[in-house]
Amino acid sequence: MVFVPPSWVPKLPFDPPDSIPIGEFMSNEAYGRYPISKSRNPFTCGITGKTYSTTEAFQRRECIAKALSKIMGWTPNEGTPWEKVIGVFSFNNIDYLTVLHAIHRLSGIATPANVAYSTAELEHQLKTSGAKALFTCAAVLKDALKAAKASGIPEDKVFILDIPGFENPKGFKTVDDLVELGRGSPELEPLVWSQGQGARQVAFLCYSSGTSGLPKAVMISHRNVIANTMQYRLYESVARKKFGVETQVELGLLPFSHIYGLQVIAHGGTWRGDEVIVLPKFELTQHLQAIEKFKINNLIVVPPIVVRMLSSKEECKKYDLSSVRALYTGAAPTGKETVEEMLKWFPKWHICQGYGMTETSTVVVSTSEHDILQGTSGSLLPGCRAKVVGLDGKEITGYDQPGELLIQSPSVTLGYLNNAQATTESYIYDNDGRWMKTGDEVIVTKSPLGNEHFAVVDRLKELIKVKGHQVAPAELEAHLLAHDAVDDCAVISVHDDRDGEAPKAFVVKAPSRAGQKDEGVAAEIIKHVQDHKAKYKWLKGGVEFIDAIPKSPSGKILRRLLRDKEREARRAKGAKL
Repeated sequence: MVFVPPSWVPKLPFDPPDSIPIGEFMSNEAYGRYPISKSRNPFTCGITGKTYSTTEAFQRRECIAKALSKIMGWTPNEGTPWEKVIGVFSFNNIDYLTVLHAIHRLSGIATPANVAYSTAELEHQLKTSGAKALFTCAAVLKDALKAAKASGIPEDKVFILDIPGFENPKGFKTVDDLVELGRGSPELEPLVWSQGQGARQVAFLCYSSGTSGLPKAVMISHRNVIANTMQYRLYESVARKKFGVETQVELGLLPFSHIYGLQVIAHGGTWRGDEVIVLPKFELTQHLQAIEKFKINNLIVVPPIVVRMLSSKEECKKYDLSSVRALYTGAAPTGKETVEEMLKWFPKWHICQGYGMTETSTVVVSTSEHDILQGTSGSLLPGCRAKVVGLDGKEITGYDQPGELLIQSPSVTLGYLNNAQATTESYIYDNDGRWMKTGDEVIVTKSPLGNEHFAVVDRLKELIKVKGHQVAPAELEAHLLAHDAVDDCAVISVHDDRDGEAPKAFVVKAPSRAGQKDEGVAAEIIKHVQDHKAKYKWLKGGVEFIDAIPKSPSGKILRRLLRDKEREARRAKGAKL
């Protein structure tokens, strides 16, 4: 059975354009964007208040593109996109999206990197993407330069984004320097694209944790981004009309390097004429001050931020949060108890959830403010179709029956870079067309209004989600097995009061370490991860030694048995599950 959006969801007025770059789509009202003359300033710094109008942002994009053309020796219509790849490794900044679109203006590819990455992880992304230059910021410059050098990127091809509170290093061109250089440079020729090029050409290489090994590069086309921007805008329009919302002020806290922040906030918000208040990272007081100062209407966050607010009510009460109308969470499900507690505190807030992934670029299921069913992620967006497949491989046709979610949408991406096997396994074909196997177990249920909603009940791909970041257990397991104290291991997700989830390692100690105390060996293993992996991948759940890792006859780790073991241990201690 193929599930489709509810009848109230408007249909796409036309197929998402497939022959233009994202930048043209964002700046051309012909495709349905909110009128530029009526739009709020797209990005405003939540710390300094620095901002640019929509027109100024477009002008800066053109200037940066001209400067890059001069420095890199690139022109818009010569060379392949794969010869013009540029990395971005920085905290959020009001020029972040402008830089990405400047790269596209040269028909290049942008690859945003998680600012929490270690040097080794960034190096992996720069090398596998083929990046020829890098935008970064003073806060992470040390790691950026190490990774750039290891990837063959010279220092004169490293550029700096401004981050409040950090002095820009000398000897590097800043974004403002590029803008000034571009002002005095010759005009660029218009991009000349063939029919369908926007559907074929990669705009972003965003790295997804997947289920094994190092993160994989997801190839996201220009049309993928354009389609999802249109889908989300149209879906939202019904509730906006009902509640009298023309444009609004949104929180721009989530990393723009992550597809959630990049698509839902940076592209979706500004195309709808909204203003995004940009914060480089989450700090509670700074977050609350920004809400009060800029009268933010929509908080787009991840569940741990909600939990942090609930655990800091006295601090929150110091600030005026009355401007908030909606709180929207994604990246992981928000627990029912958390939502109920938040509604007791702010009964007038519309608390919504959404579902998407890097491979679907991004949102395919979302909650509309006029049809909220707590415990679900909402309904399908325009142009999306879904199937639910049981463990027996048969399609589920009824409600409240769990199965793997398969998604069909114009936003479903091209596949994984240089990884045909992973692409074939995740992007499948049947008589109904091409589908993305999400690896997430869902049920379909009905809201009181009679609309179908999707609820994520488990992750078949077993990803661990920490503060909106995805952690692949297999990646950590491969790293642990390189330590001489580890004979075998398995990593699972456990509850963490602060981050929502955290990785925990079950380890079979190497025979050579059998006589050593568990505490000392565990400390070694934990430090091994801390020295080489991003902070959100650290083993905050701890290390537990066991005699053998439970596995199926085929050798697959039976994580469910380890989760059951952990659950029983926590229940015995009276700890939160």
